Amino acid sequence: MPAEGLLAWSWLLIALPLAGAAILLLGGRRTDRWGHLLGTGTVVAAFVIGLLGTIQLAGLDKKSVGVDLFTFINVGSLDVRAGLLFDPLSAAFVLLITGVGALIHIYSIGYMAHDPGRRRFFAYLNLFVAAMLLLVLGNSFVALYVGWEGVGLASYLLIAFWYTRPAAATAAKKAFIMNRVGDVGLALAIFLMFSQLGTTSYAGVFGSIGTLAGGTITAIGLLLLLGACGKSGQFPLQAWLPDAMEGPTPVSALIHAATMVTAGVYLIARCAPIYDHTPTARTVVMLIGAITLLIGAIAGCAYDDIKKVLAYSTVSQIGYMFLAVGLGPAGYVAGLAHLYAHGFFKAGLFLGAGSVMHAMNDSVDMRRFGGLWKKLPITFVTFSLGYLALIGFPFLSGYWTKDAIIEAAFDRGDTLGYVLGGVAVFAAGLTAFYMTRLMLMTFFGPPRWEEGVHPHEAPPVMTAPMIVLAVGSVGAGFALVRAFPLGTWLAPVFGEPKETTHVLAPLTLTLVLVAVMLLGVGLAWLFVGRREVPVIAPARVSPVVRAARNALYADTVNESLFMRPGQWLTRALVFFDNRGVDGAVNGMAATLGGSSARLGRAQTGFVRTYALGMLGGAVLVAGALLAVTAG
Repeated sequence: MPAEGLLAWSWLLIALPLAGAAILLLGGRRTDRWGHLLGTGTVVAAFVIGLLGTIQLAGLDKKSVGVDLFTFINVGSLDVRAGLLFDPLSAAFVLLITGVGALIHIYSIGYMAHDPGRRRFFAYLNLFVAAMLLLVLGNSFVALYVGWEGVGLASYLLIAFWYTRPAAATAAKKAFIMNRVGDVGLALAIFLMFSQLGTTSYAGVFGSIGTLAGGTITAIGLLLLLGACGKSGQFPLQAWLPDAMEGPTPVSALIHAATMVTAGVYLIARCAPIYDHTPTARTVVMLIGAITLLIGAIAGCAYDDIKKVLAYSTVSQIGYMFLAVGLGPAGYVAGLAHLYAHGFFKAGLFLGAGSVMHAMNDSVDMRRFGGLWKKLPITFVTFSLGYLALIGFPFLSGYWTKDAIIEAAFDRGDTLGYVLGGVAVFAAGLTAFYMTRLMLMTFFGPPRWEEGVHPHEAPPVMTAPMIVLAVGSVGAGFALVRAFPLGTWLAPVFGEPKETTHVLAPLTLTLVLVAVMLLGVGLAWLFVGRREVPVIAPARVSPVVRAARNALYADTVNESLFMRPGQWLTRALVFFDNRGVDGAVNGMAATLGGSSARLGRAQTGFVRTYALGMLGGAVLVAGALLAVTAG
């Protein structure tokens, strides 16, 4: 249906942060004094508009509003209209992006207070939010792709914000390149849609996808999945995400909690009509999610960098979401509920980590923390609530959402469902282990601070957003699953929730998961809480720990299978180009040049030489004629 009322102005959701970015980047140093306030104000205003628009959408009979803007591309048979789609799915993402994004902006006012590039930092944050909003609000795959690439650009700028640090510059390039690999898959999927269906709009593609051959639909689904894996840090493109921790901590919260890494989950969920036609692609989505959640959980157990532990936790939790949306109608809502709840508790955890770093002279080494609960009481309480929500402590957010995913996996009722459910349960135990280890090393035990460190609580402008996110960590799961069921809100997109026959009784599964969670907590206490934590990480460790410290050798595999063969291929092509193509061209030029030089020597400029030549030629011609006549 056409836009009406406030929803007709939904383009302001994108325009406001985009205008903020433009003003801060083009205004230069004149905007230094108030640039952070403008950057924060644009996102807060976008949240208000998004909230009012969502309220209006809830009151409409048809829960889908289109906003037509202008002709974007009109070449031959390709006609792409720039427009927005405001429906329950995009509305929920808008509230998450702008709500959590606004809190991160407010937190950044204090965190970046003494950074000379603060105005530029807020410009990049605004650019990121604008691109992410375009990604979820676009009404076609082309609009989504523009936002997709905008998010990639903004994330590169944010990760490399401290570009004078070699590690930050390297991490940004790594993220950019690995995301480009995934982006190729998304681009090819869009090309394939247009070549087969003649359109790239959601309505056109989803309405006619059933007319394509099964193999074509599967190809589209797998290519979309490649794009989703790159943006969401899923296997085999997960290695960039932990390295992205080199950016400022608010960037980590923005990228790893509510925005960029959830883009892949949004893509799969938005393309539900495609995946509903291809069980093969859906199965691959599930397997990718299961593999990734296990990799992230294992790696998170071995790192001492507080931000990298949280980063691998994000890899693992996004894996849960991929597993859920791969389950199809039974898992779409469960995966998205976990996504929204994760946005609260993971953003709170990252901001809490930033508060700890702020107190510890920017140190990220948990082995040099300890005993901080007394020095940072607000950070400790808010961080603890996020920790409990993440490990699935009863009645906090993760308890409601992650358990629903595991339940849906078992409810498949086949061997694959049991395997996936078992992997998810095992990873839940590992999550409890590595997060409890993080809590014990950071907040408990004797202080292991470096000399000259004087821990202190963060200012109110930083702790206030942490408190709000802690409230979400406690109540978001219950609100989304019980109080205001997300399945009812998303019914216009995915259909009405259906009653399912549970393979395992919900109470039985709950008891199992609580027991596994307590086992993980107990093992962490046994190995960390009851022992003195060495300031220097032990060098002699088991092969399992060594593999976990190296993220299961993901970088080694990528370098061996892709980077080095690519380098060798490039060198071979350069050699062939230099010696083959250029050699042939240069050889021909040298031959012609040498021949012309030799012929040029015959042109002496003396008349007698030319006369002798003419005479010789005449004699030869005369001789030839006499020979012919005599014959």
